Amino acid sequence: MRVGAFVLAAQFPGQGQGEALHRAVRTAEVAEEAGLDSVWLAEHHFVPYGVCPSAVTLAALMLGRTRRLRVGTAVSVLPNTHPVALGEQAALLHLTSEGRFTLGVGRGGPWVDLEVFGGGLDAYENRFPEDLDLLRRWLAEPRVGAPAATAGGREGFREVAVVPRASESLDGDGTGPELIVACTSPGSVRLAAERGLPMLLGMHCGDEDKAAMVELWRRTARAAGRSPEAAHVSAGVCQLADRTADARETLLKAMPGWLKQGLDAHVTVDGRQRAMRDPVAYTELLCDLHPVGTPELAADRLAATSERTGITRFALLTEGSGDLASTEENLRRLGAEVLPRLG
Repeated sequence: MRVGAFVLAAQFPGQGQGEALHRAVRTAEVAEEAGLDSVWLAEHHFVPYGVCPSAVTLAALMLGRTRRLRVGTAVSVLPNTHPVALGEQAALLHLTSEGRFTLGVGRGGPWVDLEVFGGGLDAYENRFPEDLDLLRRWLAEPRVGAPAATAGGREGFREVAVVPRASESLDGDGTGPELIVACTSPGSVRLAAERGLPMLLGMHCGDEDKAAMVELWRRTARAAGRSPEAAHVSAGVCQLADRTADARETLLKAMPGWLKQGLDAHVTVDGRQRAMRDPVAYTELLCDLHPVGTPELAADRLAATSERTGITRFALLTEGSGDLASTEENLRRLGAEVLPRLG
């Protein structure tokens, strides 16, 4: 089992954006010190829910600050960028970090980002499969072109050399960076499975839902001639304390204010109505689903999720208190008191 930290760079009420980003960077540094496997970086635009607008840029910084830790994006929003540009950045980080980078991609949401970056609603609703396939080609082939008929609505382009090639690492393993896909629906599960790509599953899902998605992925992968096994990643929340009640209280004091401020700031690109979660009820749900409590309870919940779903990798939000010192202590306790219980 591999346990990492999920980093949103959340801006809690009363905090500055620089404070949120400093806490994000410290999360990576302390996670490595604590013996965690990885950090996973989220990407958002124009909202205090998360103030990192470029997960690959922050990943570059964190790879430079660490020596052992894996760093992944969770996720880079593909409709907001060109697949070739993202592929070039991923190859660069893969090669210069000696293989410690993972590229996670997702569709994002119908937010005003699509207007600002020019992708438009079509990029969100229809173009993701073609963009994903172009990205996969860029990470695997020596030369890539995209005739207009196959460019998924983008401008086509002539064949060009892939530089740098992600497969030309110093260790000569011949592979590029790991590529994973955020999955929130049966359609996205099938999309990932048909391509043999592991899934990143959200922290709003319980074990039963995640187990069903893993089983659908396996069935679809088999039907597509792919291996039915993959190292999927489960996102969650972790808050540790000597008493479970204290861990829950910490999150219930801090997270609802951040969730309300952050989620309310999202603006849809086409004016569609949004059904937003109640911040207190959502925080309580996260406490019920994930390792929030004593180290013993946290280890038991992670082991139970792994047994029920077959998932062996976890990306856990540890900044739910909104406080830097508390986040660092949370990470250290996760490494010292939970990981040993997981064997």
